[in-house]
Amino acid sequence: MDAKVIWNEGMRFTGSADSGFNVTLDADPGVGGADGGFRPLELLAIGLAGCTAMDVISILRRKKQDVTAFDVRVEAQQQAEHPHVFTAAKILYTVSGRNVDETAVRRAIELSTLTYCPAQAMLSKAFPMQLLYEIYDDKGNDERQLVKQGRWAPPAT
Repeated sequence: MDAKVIWNEGMRFTGSADSGFNVTLDADPGVGGADGGFRPLELLAIGLAGCTAMDVISILRRKKQDVTAFDVRVEAQQQAEHPHVFTAAKILYTVSGRNVDETAVRRAIELSTLTYCPAQAMLSKAFPMQLLYEIYDDKGNDERQLVKQGRWAPPAT
């Protein structure tokens, strides 16, 4: 994979990679930016969320789960002093649907974590991650009810 950033002005850059899409990066005005784009570490967190989300929804669809809404949120803690590296993260998988099977959700998270998601495999070597899930029953009309929640952890070795 090849990626690059091209400086535009101030602290604003345009990033691109093999896919051909562009993304704007910028910094906080307090450090010379104009607040006009993603921060680089935000993109790491988004990449982590997107990587595992694509795996999990793909697996749930193959398992014929009736998912009506799905999101993955990464809450990353950062070191207070420079460099502000991630020190820990919580990943929350929120699945809404009709009769979504908790076992299928847990297995999808497991497969993403242990087999498929390169971002998670790589970043988990740098900081611990807590994997949480919530399953909601979709009642229609933008109403849903929490039916299951839990934590997935790899088997102890």
